[in-house]
Amino acid sequence: QVQLVESGGGLVQPGGSLRLSCAASGITFSIYAAGWYRQAPGKQRELVATITTGGRTNYTGSVKGRFTISRDNAKNTVYLQMNSLKPEDTAVYYCNVNNIHRSVWGQGTQVIVSS
Repeated sequence: QVQLVESGGGLVQPGGSLRLSCAASGITFSIYAAGWYRQAPGKQRELVATITTGGRTNYTGSVKGRFTISRDNAKNTVYLQMNSLKPEDTAVYYCNVNNIHRSVWGQGTQVIVSS
């Protein structure tokens, strides 16, 4: 059974940091691209960052220079390091892994940036 389990969300003050983790099971993680998406209340889900099987990364403009996506294939895990958090980063963050055969989503983890 394929499963993605996200963790690391929570409440943080503006300017703070969080690291999200997404642990995959039931798949050969190394052959999947991975990404983080987010959905704020009343808004559509949007791409935050992606990482290819080879480690090439891509970020949406609003998080460039603040967020870093990385992966550890030995631990079947993709990470999102989030620094200099802003209230507009508040959202449910979802992990995704995908290749030409399938796309799998996690259940989401809530991030709230507020003083």
